[in-house]
Order: sequence, then C-alpha cells, then structure tokens
Amino acid sequence: MTLQRRILILACAVVLLAAVGVLAVVRASSRADEKDRTQAGGPPITRGEVSLTPGAGGRRIVFRNMAWGPHRDELATVPADTPRGPRTASGVSCLRFHAAAGTGICLQADKGGVQDGYRAVVLDAGLKEVSARPLAGIPTRARVSPGGHLVAWTVFVGGDSYAGTNFSTRTSLLDLRTGKFDASLEDFTIRKDGKTYRNADVNFWGVTFAADERTFFATLATGGQTHLVRGDLVERTVTTLRENLECPSLSPDGTRLVFKKRVPGLSPDAPWRLYALDLATMQETPLAEQRSVDDQVVWTDDKTVVYSLPGDFGADLYAVPADGSGAPAPLMASALAPAFLG
Repeated sequence: MTLQRRILILACAVVLLAAVGVLAVVRASSRADEKDRTQAGGPPITRGEVSLTPGAGGRRIVFRNMAWGPHRDELATVPADTPRGPRTASGVSCLRFHAAAGTGICLQADKGGVQDGYRAVVLDAGLKEVSARPLAGIPTRARVSPGGHLVAWTVFVGGDSYAGTNFSTRTSLLDLRTGKFDASLEDFTIRKDGKTYRNADVNFWGVTFAADERTFFATLATGGQTHLVRGDLVERTVTTLRENLECPSLSPDGTRLVFKKRVPGLSPDAPWRLYALDLATMQETPLAEQRSVDDQVVWTDDKTVVYSLPGDFGADLYAVPADGSGAPAPLMASALAPAFLG
C-alpha cells in the first residue's frame, strides 16, 4: 500500500470518527430537549405550593417528579389517597430526597461553580434552604429521622453501582439540634464479633433512623461481605448484627427492617430480593416482589413499603406488603424518592 493511500485511509477514518462524535452530541442534545417537553399521557403537573408540614392538607406524598416536561426533577406532591392524580410541582429540584416532621434533605446538582458538583441541602417545611454542604461524589441515598432532627446521606466516590464490587461510598450525618456534622461514618468505632474492628476497605451506606433520635441502622461493607449494623450517635459506635443486608429501612413502630439481600444464583447485574427482618426474633421473610430492587424502601405505614424500579421515564414506584403476603402493585409512574407525610 502506498503512502498516499495510507494517508487517504487515515483521513477518511478521522472524518468518520468526527462525524460519529457530532452525531452523538446532536442526539444527546435532542434527547435533553425532549425531556423538557411534556409527554402525551403523562400526569397533569402545575406549579404551586408544596409543604413538608405534617398534617397540612391531609396525608400526602412528596417525591421527585420524573415525568418529562418543564417540571422534571422537581419536588412534587399528590394526596396519598390519589397517587396517580394531578401533581403540584415546587420548583425545587433534587436528585435524592427524603422528609419527616417538617424537615427535608435534598441532594442536588450544583451548577453554580466553575465545575459542576453536588450538594446536600437541608430544607424547612416550606422548602426553604436552611443549610447546605458540598458532596464528595454522586448522590445515592438520603434519610431524615422520624423527629426531623437528624439527616444522613450517602454518595458514591468511586464506581457507580452497588451491584459490582468496584465502588466506594461516603455516608455523612448531621444533627440539626447541635449542628454536629460527621463527614463519614468511617470515623465511628466498629464493633464486629465482639471486638473493635478496623480495615481500610470499610464502606457504609443506607442509614435509617429510630424514633429515639439516637439509634440508627445502616449497611457496613468490608472483606467482600455486607453487614447490618446498629449505630449509636452518643457513643459513636456501630455494631454488626447480621450478614448480607443492604439499605435497611426501619418500620414506623421500630420492630422490623425491610432490606435488599443478595440471592445466590441471580444475575450479577440484578442480584437482590426484598426481605423483612423481625428485630426481636431475627427471622427473615421474603417479600412478594420477585424483581431485583436496587433501592432503599420507604414505609407508608406499619404494613406496606414502597420502592422504585426502572420505568419508561427514569423510575416508577411500586408498593408491596411488608409481611410477605399479597403481590406488588404499581403506585406511581415517573416518580422517585417518596416521603409520606401527615
């Protein structure tokens, strides 16, 4: 092959790669524009007042609206008894959200600096910003304690999925009563098998708070295993209780946890099933949902939990009894990170 022909082939390859790159950018831009346009058949959404005040306007759900259109990613609300009804959007955007007792935690993109990042924003009952802190990675979990005095969040600081092993997380706690901020649960003393435990590979995620505003549960990962831990904010300790539990969520009466569990034989990309754990007997019960759920469930009451699964526009919400009975049922389309208030 002559030098001239080689140069021609190289030039053609460069032009082709450039064209592919331009096409990818155009398609991505078109997709982004499409998400800003309301989709036919989607839920009616109007701008209005959204409150986190308990009991205001009856029992309701506040959540991240995933429906395409001008209010995508905004916190929105619907009455709890008509979850598929018209939505009221707040104008406040969150990637992850939770609320209780008039306090909200909103993990959101921060586009105000030189480089895009993320931040954790504490919201009051009127969705006004109380305080904010920069995040060290991509938001993934958020929780507020039942009394509204404690908030916790988890971010990915390496990798992008719990399904694999190549990831690292950082979980932070903030006490709104004192302003005390724990940047990482890794600073707490770990008690494992009755002994103090230290390891460089320790990761925490998925905090859930008890009603005493002191005790919490979370996932600890180390040595290739995940563990349920009980934490004490006063003693600054976490104690392992059981293996193979992730993203626990404590029932309102404090007696049970619902969590995701890796089940042998399932696909590495979809390895989880939902289980309930009775804290008095430590007996596990599989829930009726047979699909792999990569979420930290939310309790609607002492009988039912809600969780997200991938949907046409990002995520849909489903509900299932927490005692292993019944069957999963669709709750809301195009919604994520719900909080049940009132």
